Formats: sequence, structure tokens, C-alpha cells
Amino acid sequence: MADERYSDTTTTTTAAPGHTTTIIERRSGGSGIAIALVLLVAVVIGAFFLFNQNSAESRKDDAVASAARSVGAAADKAGDAISGEAK
Repeated sequence: MADERYSDTTTTTTAAPGHTTTIIERRSGGSGIAIALVLLVAVVIGAFFLFNQNSAESRKDDAVASAARSVGAAADKAGDAISGEAK
């Protein structure tokens, strides 16, 4: 879990009698939001590459299956030609 650091500064200044100025300055570390944003971007980029790789594998598998069907069809034609049958 991220450590959040807060710094409160209160300054009271009296410039003239009856006139008081109070300045409250509050600062907090915003590193938790920055880290979450960087992690979100990393996850989105990782998912993009994973899905692209997955679709590339699928296209490759489809190409191999198509080539195997073509070879099978050619072998059937050659077998029919050898045996004297015509399709």
C-alpha cells in the first residue's frame, strides 16, 4: 500500500492591530495516482501485444490447415488418376 504524505503549514501574521492574515498551505504526495496510471498504461500495452500475437498465431494455423487441405486434395486427384477413376 502506498504511503501518503501530508504536510500542513499554518502561518499567522499580524500586520496591524486588528488585522490578521492566516495562510494554510496543504501539500500531499500524488505518487499513488502516478504509479496507478503507469501500471494501467503497461497493462493496456501488454494486452494489445498479447491479442496481436494471438491473432497472428490463429492466422498461421489457418494457413497451415488450408495448405494441408490443398495437399490432401492433390493427393486424392493423383490417387484417382493412378487408379483410373475420374472425379
